[in-house]
Amino acid sequence: MTDAAPSKPSEGSFIPPVSAPPAAPPPKPVPAGTAASAPANAPANPFVDQLARIEDKCSRIEDKYARSEALLSRVEDKVAGAAERMNEAARQSDLAALRTEMRNLTERTRRLPGTGALVLTAVITAVLTVVLMVAVQRLNLDSLLPPRANAAAATR
Repeated sequence: MTDAAPSKPSEGSFIPPVSAPPAAPPPKPVPAGTAASAPANAPANPFVDQLARIEDKCSRIEDKYARSEALLSRVEDKVAGAAERMNEAARQSDLAALRTEMRNLTERTRRLPGTGALVLTAVITAVLTVVLMVAVQRLNLDSLLPPRANAAAATR
């Protein structure tokens, strides 16, 4: 498309030349037969000027759209990062709760008697049972024991 504004040639330095540019020649008189209704720098067709303005507006809209899209992309990245941090925090709190539960379970398990204590208790119980039964039989204390079910059926 065509640009409405004339482009300036780019120069390497910004220092203006020392000598003044030559003066523009005076405009030539226009013959009376030709009608010069428009100035010399105006476009020949007003539709071209309108089209140039529409293109300028379209380019500004495209720039705004690109900036909005970039902004939304940054917002989306920040939201994704925040969601990831929240998930990590939730996992950390879940892990902390699990550690606390495991610590409590371990403390309760440590208070239980070990295998050695259980075996020793079983041996002591067996020995005391035998000793007490022998004492009951030696001291003739069988009458203190409940009668046997088989003995009651045999005497009938």
